[in-house]
Amino acid sequence: MILGEVSFMTRILRIAFSLLLGSTFLVAGELPRVFLLDAKILAAQKHSSTGPKDPLVIAARDAADKAMTEGPFSVTQKDITPPSGDKHDYMSLAPYFWPDSKNPSGPYIRHDGERNPEINKLPDHGNMGRLGRDARTLALAFYLTGNETYAARAALLLRTWFLEPATRMNPNLEFAQGIPGVNNGRPTGVLESQDLTNVVDAIGLLAGSKNWSAKDQKGMEEWFRAYVKWLQESPNGIGEGKAKNNHGTYYDIQLADFALFLGNPELARKVIREAESKRIASQVEPDGSQPLELARTRAFSYSIMNLRGLMTLAQLGKPLGVDLWSFKTSDGRSIRKALDFLVPFAAGQKKWEYQQITGFTAAELSSPLLRAAANYHEPRYEELADKLESSNDGVDVLLLHAALKN
Repeated sequence: MILGEVSFMTRILRIAFSLLLGSTFLVAGELPRVFLLDAKILAAQKHSSTGPKDPLVIAARDAADKAMTEGPFSVTQKDITPPSGDKHDYMSLAPYFWPDSKNPSGPYIRHDGERNPEINKLPDHGNMGRLGRDARTLALAFYLTGNETYAARAALLLRTWFLEPATRMNPNLEFAQGIPGVNNGRPTGVLESQDLTNVVDAIGLLAGSKNWSAKDQKGMEEWFRAYVKWLQESPNGIGEGKAKNNHGTYYDIQLADFALFLGNPELARKVIREAESKRIASQVEPDGSQPLELARTRAFSYSIMNLRGLMTLAQLGKPLGVDLWSFKTSDGRSIRKALDFLVPFAAGQKKWEYQQITGFTAAELSSPLLRAAANYHEPRYEELADKLESSNDGVDVLLLHAALKN
């Protein structure tokens, strides 16, 4: 497929979304209270949907039907008890640390980018990821279709993980990414709670459901309020906030997102505005490279990961009057420059010269390209994304294409 060619299915989907979103007349009160999903796109789709045969509705329903068979999940489902003696505490192992063959009884040592299968002995990380994904998937299907069966299942997942006394998670990550023989948990483990940003959007999508009560809402707000306090005051939380690479970026995303959920836009705005200097100016070089990510053994993947994080901060900042999309230092450091550094490699115009031990997959850049196309109104980003995409029928891909027509 040449760069400007678009598949027939993609053309059809774009025409459909263009018709659906051509006249957006929604008032603020009709918008769902979501922060990482696009509220205007979702509301327009809900009000203008062509019904059960609509591409987005089909994709959302198919994903939700699968999620109906999974979970519920709980931190109490692990066989190992955390050092606190309380299974309600989240616990995980550092993924890139392995036993030392030269010192079997000594502390684990780091092999960057190589995941130790021992981490699977502790299911909390995987389960929290599944919880966030499935709760949002089910809540989105409810929002688009009105099917309360999806809402009931989403509510069950959220109550089980956060609210029920027998199964709830304590609002901390004290024992996340522990290294055997070194520590029981560390600041980098805070990265794992990024999955909870999906939970925040799921809660917003459940508003109005008969299966989501004021008591549920209050309980979730109390949990996240306690977790934000831990993020800001615990040694692990403070340490992650000081991280200079992608860990610092995703700490900012969590703090800003959770602050918005709790009705504290001032904190969110402060975090995102400071990201101009703390993240973009310090992480991105004038040529667009990200040295701290290029130093990793999966340099392409980590560069894209941090780029996605910067774009997410830009998305959170836009309604707050903080324009990270357009922010640029005097010597040219910016989100767009970071993207443009990666584009020639994804397009096959240049050979990747850094480490990527898991294999180079250009399609990893597809989603950032679509987000950039929508915000910078640059057709070449969309054209490259179309070339790289392996599927056009997933919910997130469809939503990104819809944003291009809004």
